[in-house]
Parts: sequence; structure tokens; C-alpha cells
Amino acid sequence: MNGVTCSDQTPSFEKTWGSSTSSGYCSEEDSDSDFEQYFTARTSFFRKPKKEDEVIDSKKQELSLSEIQQKVKEYNAQIHSNLFMCLNKDGTYTGFIKVHLKLVRPVSVPPLRKGAASQESANGKRSGVIKRRTSFYLPKDTAKHLHISSQTRAKEVIQALLKKFTVIDNPAKFALFERTERHEQVYLRKLSDDECPLYLRLSAGPNEKVLSLVLKENETGDVNWDAFSMPELQNFLRILKREEEEHVKQIVQRYALARDRFQEALAGSNPG
Repeated sequence: MNGVTCSDQTPSFEKTWGSSTSSGYCSEEDSDSDFEQYFTARTSFFRKPKKEDEVIDSKKQELSLSEIQQKVKEYNAQIHSNLFMCLNKDGTYTGFIKVHLKLVRPVSVPPLRKGAASQESANGKRSGVIKRRTSFYLPKDTAKHLHISSQTRAKEVIQALLKKFTVIDNPAKFALFERTERHEQVYLRKLSDDECPLYLRLSAGPNEKVLSLVLKENETGDVNWDAFSMPELQNFLRILKREEEEHVKQIVQRYALARDRFQEALAGSNPG
């Protein structure tokens, strides 16, 4: 994937998994269904875009070879670690980008495997793979360093991140964003699939306050339902129905309590 590699500068997947179990994760291990169920008290599939979600246009000019050489030199002079950029003879360059994962919904990982004793079923077919997904929420402030080249595209960065965390969701569900701050306002610009994140990093310099890269769900207010499988859509309906029932229950209880108080007030004002 164009030489995309992951740096060990950030926690491993095992650490991420361990810390995620307290983030609302729930998996139906005994279910006969082939899809996962995850629960949250406040699920919002129809989030309204915040101000920081505003997409802005940003057309950047291509750099000449001499400009790239100068930019790489200036960039490396500001680095206080080993995450330098390296210029190749053909004018391409390699370096590190840091991607912050700001995901609202849970992600899915491959099904678990049983022991060797249960790997063969009665009909002779393998049964070691449980036909279910396990879903969990990535912890807040999860980030990953990737070593990429100037020719690595945004969609390849997304694929590399999902592979690193063994996420099996459709890459089309996610998008890479450029986060910038101007005049005390935060803006997000969605990168096109063929845009090169390392070029953006080099142009902006290493300061993440000037520019940072964020992985988010691929939406701008409207949900791309075509990116979800039928089991996932059915699961969303179950969650929405459960939340609707809970909301109705709360309303009924509130009005029942108000009715009881009115009746008590009436009884107190008419002692005879």
C-alpha cells in the first residue's frame, strides 16, 4: 500500500482493546445471530454538524523540487524526535503523519476463534470461526503515527489505519479530515481519496496546532446507509426502537408523577 507503515511510537492494539472495554462495549457472545449488538444510552445517528465540522475549500499549489528541498530542510529543523522527513533523488519524500481517530460509532473486528477441538464440525467443514463480529468503541484521543510517502493517498492511509487496528468495517464508512484553526475557529476539510496527506503535513510544518489529521465517520450530516451491511442496519433499528421505548417510558412516568401531584393538591384543598 505504497509503503505505508505504522510507527511503534503509539500504544499497540492490545492496549487499545483493553482500554476500550470500559467505553460502552457490549458483545453478544451467546447469540445465534451473525451480527453484533452494541448498546449506548444516547445513540445519535443523525448528528447535526458542529461548527468544527464545517468543510472549507483549500486549494494548494504544487511545490517545485527546490521548494520541496527547502521545505524538508525547514521541517526537519523543527523536529525534536526521530520522525524526520527524507527526500529521495526522484523528488519524492517520505515521513510520518499522526492521525487522530475521532469515531463516534463502534468499530468491528474479526470474529474470535475457538480451540482446536471445535475446529471441525459434523459435516467436515471448519467451525472454528464464530459467525459474529465483535464491536467496541475506540478510546477517546486514540492516535497513530504512520510512515508514508509523498505519493500515499488518503484512502490508503484509511486502509492502513483499519488494518493496524484489525477493523473489518468498510473503508468507505470513514474519511480523513484536515483540521485547522483560524481566528479562534476550528475547521475541518474532508480530503479527497486521491489527496496526499504527507504533502499537507510538509506544507503546514510539524506544528499540529496549525494542521492535524483526523479520521472520522464519512458523513456531513447525512448518513450514508449504503455503506452499512443489512445486519448492521437491522441492529441500528433495534437500537433506535429501544431508545424510542425508553423515551416514551420516561415521558409517561413524568406525566404520571405530575398527575399524582395534582390529585394530591386537589385532595388537600377539599378536605370535606
